[in-house]
Amino acid sequence: MPSPLRLASVKGSFYPDRCKDVKKFLNTFNSEFQKHTIDKETRSIQPRAILVPHAGYIYSGFTANFAYRFLENSNPKRIIVIGPSHHYAFKGVSASFYEAFETPCGNIEIDTPYLIALAKKFNIAFHEKAHLQEHSTEVQMPFIKLYFPKVPIIELVYGEVESQELVNIIVALLQSKDNVLVISSDLSHFYPLKEANKHDNICLSALSTLDNLALHKGCEACGFMGIEAMIEAAKVLKLKSKLLDYRTSAHTSKDEKSVVGYLSAMFY
Repeated sequence: MPSPLRLASVKGSFYPDRCKDVKKFLNTFNSEFQKHTIDKETRSIQPRAILVPHAGYIYSGFTANFAYRFLENSNPKRIIVIGPSHHYAFKGVSASFYEAFETPCGNIEIDTPYLIALAKKFNIAFHEKAHLQEHSTEVQMPFIKLYFPKVPIIELVYGEVESQELVNIIVALLQSKDNVLVISSDLSHFYPLKEANKHDNICLSALSTLDNLALHKGCEACGFMGIEAMIEAAKVLKLKSKLLDYRTSAHTSKDEKSVVGYLSAMFY
């Protein structure tokens, strides 16, 4: 059995290791968020799922925070975070069978009874090495702790997996109104800015029209399978999508020679 606590492995690098410094980031993001003109109808949307990036907060934190501001409207009873494995190769989906998830602002409870039932239904395994250093899911946790301090989570990390396997899990999860999903993915990596925009715009267009065929015509994302599965699940559940923020690392670094793309979106 794993230890009771899923330890934070990238605090102090991807995001601060002190809660007060995480809060400073969020305060800065929210000050910038207030400057955006968002119509009343959009502001009232209650997302069932959000798509967010997972780089260091200095690069993609604003884009992620943009989506969490809308997710607040949903008042979830459980949050399921789904992200790709970056450090450990395995087949299928791995669930985080710990009691809690560490963040600088306090631990988040993992809904173990619900997770056990979900794992049995979909034959979800536990590969401890898939979780120990996985940042795609971890960087979401400080946002969740601060915006939803009493809401339990489930962490799902996928390796080599068929899209339909993820679709089935997502559809089942979203059939419960208690659940919201956080789908984690960055976009293209290490192209010059104009080329990155070209690849990323394919992703943005496919997401806005829920068109998986278009997604396969040049979208590059480390969480491609999660995006594809979310689009398919949205069609099954008759959800709409809305793009929220797009930028690249050049926005922060000013280096346009080699950039990474970041997107946030919501499904409602």
